[in-house]
Amino acid sequence: MSDYTPLPLPHRQELSDEDALLESAAFLEDMRRRHSVRDYSTRAIPEDVIANCIAAAGTAPSGANQQPWHFAAICDPSMKAQIRTAAEEEEQRFYDGGGGDEWLAALEPIGTGVHKPHLTDAPWLIVVFAQRWGVRPDGTRQKHYYVPESVGIATGMLITALHRAGLVCLTHTPNPMKFLTSVCARPENEKPVMILAVGHASETATVPAAAKKKKALSEIASFFRPED
Repeated sequence: MSDYTPLPLPHRQELSDEDALLESAAFLEDMRRRHSVRDYSTRAIPEDVIANCIAAAGTAPSGANQQPWHFAAICDPSMKAQIRTAAEEEEQRFYDGGGGDEWLAALEPIGTGVHKPHLTDAPWLIVVFAQRWGVRPDGTRQKHYYVPESVGIATGMLITALHRAGLVCLTHTPNPMKFLTSVCARPENEKPVMILAVGHASETATVPAAAKKKKALSEIASFFRPED
């Protein structure tokens, strides 16, 4: 017997074509003001703001609605210091040759290096975990579907929510990241995929010029229209 139960659409938003164009253009302009930032101020951020942004990410669509994600939000200075130390150890190995010449050359215009002060300067770190499988109440495994795609969508929504809250963030992916599992006391079925450093930009914050060179719409999209 199927458990499927259809419900009337709970919320419906319909705009005129003119209003839709205005709203989409305004959102595009707002997202163009989003910047990845490495320099953070000491200004604190209320936990409720972070919680709302994570809750917004939790509304993302996912394979079979299994919501295979967990977000560990950290403002404890000792935990942030522990993460920075471990991340910089991995980064040292990467920049000592583990990353390969081509990868290191690709990163040069971005200005990254071994030292990651943003991991302790930012008031919050959010570690994104992907649940490779679920655990049923009886302890047995439950297969999850489209995990990378689902977690990627949720993370994008989280970054957007943080921006809408007036915050900046930086994606950080030390490789390997297994140390985050123990630091955040997460179970074995969860794989850390990203750290987001979150806060307000410092007064002297900069961004790499190369990072603002975005591909044109014609390079990232194709439109197929009926022939005249």
